[in-house]
Parts: sequence; C-alpha cells; structure tokens
Amino acid sequence: MNNKIHWVKFEILENFMKDVFVKLGVPPEDAAVCADVLITSDKRGIDSHGIGRMKTIYYDRIQAGIQFPVTDFEVVKDLDATAVVDGHDGMGHLIAKKSMQMAIDKAKEHGLGMVVTRNSTHYGICGYYALMAIKNGMIGFTGTNARPSIAPTHGVENMLGTNPFTFGLPTDEEFPFLFDGATSVSQRGKIEVYNRAEKEIPEGWVIDRKGNYRTDTKQILIDLVKGKAALTPLGGMGETRGGHKGYSYATLVEILSAALQNGSYLKQLLGWEDEKRVPYHLGHFFIAIDIEHFINLDLFRKIAGNILRELRNSKVSPKAERIYTAGEKEYLAELERTDKGAPINKNLQNEINEMREKMKLQQYSFPWD
Repeated sequence: MNNKIHWVKFEILENFMKDVFVKLGVPPEDAAVCADVLITSDKRGIDSHGIGRMKTIYYDRIQAGIQFPVTDFEVVKDLDATAVVDGHDGMGHLIAKKSMQMAIDKAKEHGLGMVVTRNSTHYGICGYYALMAIKNGMIGFTGTNARPSIAPTHGVENMLGTNPFTFGLPTDEEFPFLFDGATSVSQRGKIEVYNRAEKEIPEGWVIDRKGNYRTDTKQILIDLVKGKAALTPLGGMGETRGGHKGYSYATLVEILSAALQNGSYLKQLLGWEDEKRVPYHLGHFFIAIDIEHFINLDLFRKIAGNILRELRNSKVSPKAERIYTAGEKEYLAELERTDKGAPINKNLQNEINEMREKMKLQQYSFPWD
C-alpha cells in the first residue's frame, strides 16, 4: 500500500485535537489540556502517545460511553502533604494535571507532596506530569496502572498493565533528566505504531500462552485484549536477564495505583463486565519533592548536570556512536521536529479523516488532501 509519510505542523494538530474533544463534549478549557498533553508527546518524538492515540483511546472510548467528557474531580481526602482524588472516569489528562499540581503545591509548603487518584482514565505520557514538577524546581514521580498486558515472570497470562514508572529532575543543562517508560520490554502504543506501519514487532516483546515469542503485530493487538498473548516484563522472559525485576517494578506501580486509593487493579481493569464495555477505572500516583527544602536548587542542578555529563563522556562501546542520558533523545527530537511537525502515515491519516468528517471539522486541511 502507499504509506507515504506526511508531516503536519504541531499547531494544526493540537487545534484539531482540541476541537475534536470539544465536539465530543469536553469543555474547551479541559480540551486544551488534553490536546496539550497529546501534542507534547508528538513534539518529543513519542509517536505512540500523541495524535496516534486520539481516535482509539479517547475518541472511541468517549463515543462508547466508557469515558466521560465532563470531569468530576473530587478530592476525597486532603491532608497537609497528601491527598486522595476520585476522577469519576472523566478525562485522565485533566485529572492527572490537577493531581500533580496539588502535589507540587503541597511540596512547596512541606517539602514533599503526594496525591493518588482512583477512577481515572488514560492520561497520556507520564513525562508530562514529571515535567510539571521539574519546571517548579522539583523532582517528580508518577505512575499508573492499565488494562492487563504483562505476564508475571514464569507466567504467560496477561495480569499487569504496562504500568510506567516515570521520574525526572532539573539539571543545569538545556534539558532535564527524565525517564518515561513502561515496565514491560515494550508497550501497546509501540505495537500500535508498528501496526500502522504494517511491520512485524521485534522478537521478545510478546509471548503466547505456550511461552513462545510472537511477532505478528496485527493479530497480537487483538489477542492482547482476548488474553491469548501477553507482554514480557522489562528484562524479558524468566530471570536470566532480569525479567523478575521488571515484573516487580510493574507490581509496585500496580499497588501504588490501587492500594492507597482503594482503586481497581489487575483483571478488574479489563474494561469488560458481563460481556459489556465498562470504564477502566485506572489509578495514578503523583509525587513532588521540593529540592530547596534540601539544598540550593542551583547547586543541585549543577551536581546533577555533572553526573550526567560524566556518564555521557565515559568510554563509548566500539559498537555505538555515543552515550545518552534519559530525556536527551526526546530533547533532540523536539529540536528536530520544531519546524517539521509530526509524521502521519496512511493509516493515521485515515483515522484523522474519519474524525474530521464525523465531527464536521472541514475547516481543517492536511497535506494529504
């Protein structure tokens, strides 16, 4: 098939997504937050969580009635440094942004702030919320559970979500130290990227019920939902390469996303009940640590920067070009994409066209028209 890539300016895509959200019933201010989270992913080169997720994760779920466009953000419990929030299955981006802001505000006063949420929905890239803390001179942590995808070490049944554990901190460089990744070898969003490109996934990402690797991308996406396939935990199958470590990290995220807030977990997050689609009831956690409560911020940033520079300047493998530190590749991608925009292949073009037509947003034109 003709799968020519077209590059679309970020401003156009962001406005388009905002208008789609508004047409779906999301209040304009909330829609702007949702679109900002998604376009931040595209800007940073994380194509698995930007415009590529607009239809399948948000548009389709709101249309199906399993995610609500108007968010009821309820603070269930609010103490000095902590809080518990119920999102009532509203817009995850908005719930998450408000929750991290609460954690930041608490950290400014008490040095540390932690907010946990229940009954939320997919909130986009975790790094967006860690960046919020970084911009306030803080260390930021966040994580979320998700519909079951990962098999436990020595298991083949999808039990845990991809459960990203994300953290970031400011440095004296032009970019922060920011790690944003799943606790599986790969995650569903990347498999969706391969599917749109009509490519097989690398061996080692997914196993079947017999414990064998699979690479048939399109069918894998179907079988992950049916429980016939599972993602491998970070480190891979077994314990030889540390798969038990990824499994434990994923379990920690599951517990912090469910136990502190009396939320849903494991197979409760399948999104099906009595053969009917239901909200996913996801849980998140947000932690902010105010650096100035420990040490001068500029001194911290300098030491952090020194550590990262020494790592990058250490001896490079003859099989590699250079050493990177977390967040650097995303920073470089953002620089490269500033004028180009986001890459849109044929399958994603079709999804955008469908939303444009059904939402009656014909004022938008794209390079493939």
